[in-house]
Amino acid sequence: MISPSSAARLATQLECLPALLEGAAPAALDGRTRSGKWSVRENLAHLARHHQVMLDRVRKVLAEDRPRLPRYAAEEDAEWPAWAALPMVGALDDEQLGRTAVHPTLGEMALPLWIEFFLLHEAHHLYVVMKRARGGE
Repeated sequence: MISPSSAARLATQLECLPALLEGAAPAALDGRTRSGKWSVRENLAHLARHHQVMLDRVRKVLAEDRPRLPRYAAEEDAEWPAWAALPMVGALDDEQLGRTAVHPTLGEMALPLWIEFFLLHEAHHLYVVMKRARGGE
């Protein structure tokens, strides 16, 4: 089962974006850091693209028996800069939620844990957006 916390974050996590970006200088949105790390805009584009990647992975978990899901690397994905945010998952039944896939590092995980993994990844990038929008490295 998807925890109430995960379900709530799926529904609301991106609502923080206006607050994160409020007052950010336009240069802060597009400029890479001194060390060459992604800009605010690149982090947001990555999150948007990652929504579709995760939806594709959910579909694969539901259609195949224990599929192996490779690590996603935006640097190897030509499509990620062009993506906008997409909704994640609807109501899945217990059988669907019990399906698993194999991560190369984390091992076999049921779909609710994949969703948690996605949310933690998204939260990390939102933190980076907040720092970069405020001029932090």
